Amino acid sequence: MERAGAPARVDVDLLTEEQVRGGSPVGRLVAARPWVMDVTVAVVMLLVGLVGAMFGLGTAQGAQALGLYPRDADVAGLVASTWLVGTAVGAALLAVRRKAPLTVTTLLTVASVVSLLVAGVLGVLGACVACALYGVAATRSTRTTWLVFGVVLTSLTLALWWWQDLGLIEIISWSSAGVGAGWEPPTYLEEPLFSPGRRMGSVLLLLALLLLGVTVGSAARARRLHALELVERYRALARERDQSAELARAAERAHIAREMHDIVAHSLSVMVALADGADAAFARAPERSRDAVRQVARTGRSALADMQRVLGALGTGDDDRRITPTEVDLSTVVERFGAAGMPVTATGLDTALPDDTSVRLAVTRILGEALTNVLRHAPGASSVEVAVRRTPGGVEVEVVDGGGTRAGDGPGTGRGIVGMRERAALLGGHVEAGPRPGGGWQVRAELPWADDDEGRR
Repeated sequence: MERAGAPARVDVDLLTEEQVRGGSPVGRLVAARPWVMDVTVAVVMLLVGLVGAMFGLGTAQGAQALGLYPRDADVAGLVASTWLVGTAVGAALLAVRRKAPLTVTTLLTVASVVSLLVAGVLGVLGACVACALYGVAATRSTRTTWLVFGVVLTSLTLALWWWQDLGLIEIISWSSAGVGAGWEPPTYLEEPLFSPGRRMGSVLLLLALLLLGVTVGSAARARRLHALELVERYRALARERDQSAELARAAERAHIAREMHDIVAHSLSVMVALADGADAAFARAPERSRDAVRQVARTGRSALADMQRVLGALGTGDDDRRITPTEVDLSTVVERFGAAGMPVTATGLDTALPDDTSVRLAVTRILGEALTNVLRHAPGASSVEVAVRRTPGGVEVEVVDGGGTRAGDGPGTGRGIVGMRERAALLGGHVEAGPRPGGGWQVRAELPWADDDEGRR
């Protein structure tokens, strides 16, 4: 179950190539079951081949009646049987063209040459070769497609030019020749005479079929590649959106962690110091103890209010809502640490902070973190100097202590200094923190700050 307010994660597998390509119900069926199209093409070629074999038989009989073949030659039987065998071979190969388009194209080309060599007819094998070239163009690169096209066209053109006797033009011209009784050709030829015009017509028809197969196949490949590109682009955008959301959540978690650290560590450190002081002074200075206890209560209420703001920001879906401290009065922050027994001297606390909430929050948190580190890691420090200065390009916060006289709470986690640097970096500033040559510790933060009036102009 997703947490309320969290961005829904997109399943990048929801969008598929078939969904992008869309198409008619028949197109979707073919895309889902490619074998349907293969079987359909094979069946169509079988039917076309059967009808064509009938025309080829009639053409061979007509040519023999015209005396273009010897009288006693069984030309019609050879043409019809070769045509039917070529049809069966072509249909069988087309049924498996999707698995090995280059191999099927090669075998169909060889079968076409053999058919021309044996009976002088190409039959339906030319259309089968065009369908095979469609498969090559749809699945292979453009360079491979045109290379195969050139080899197939050259091979079949030479075979047609040398061996074809019966083509489309001959079927149209001779299929009904010699019909009727009482006519006898004056002589019978061994084979029809060579006609460059008729051969050229067959070559042009073959060229048109092969170009059609390559064109349609290339268009199918282009559509498929375009659909794949769209799917990949969608998935990349979905991944980028998920990554951006994750980065935003990580940044928000880091922001919340900084706020929690500041609230808990700062406030509790002050409260512990005040409580220890109240306990030590209870017997000899009851009034001071009561003041310290009241300060503990005020600090606790302030911390509780800040905690409620943090938790409220976690539960809202408004990304523009910002966590702001309940107090941005620098004097109050310094006085709270002074009440805990820290010898603080401060200058520039009345410096007017900008209207920008981010800068005001950063100044308050950095000052509070620096003083908390002194309270925890340098107890008994002889002096703590705080300075807030306005510069032409920003605001500076500096906290310098003279070194503790008692053991601190340990080395710490380093989260406080990291948090100060992260706050400054978010505003384009920086924080320098480290030991001083003469002893003690120094924290210096520089935050860029354009003048409000100048920014309005």
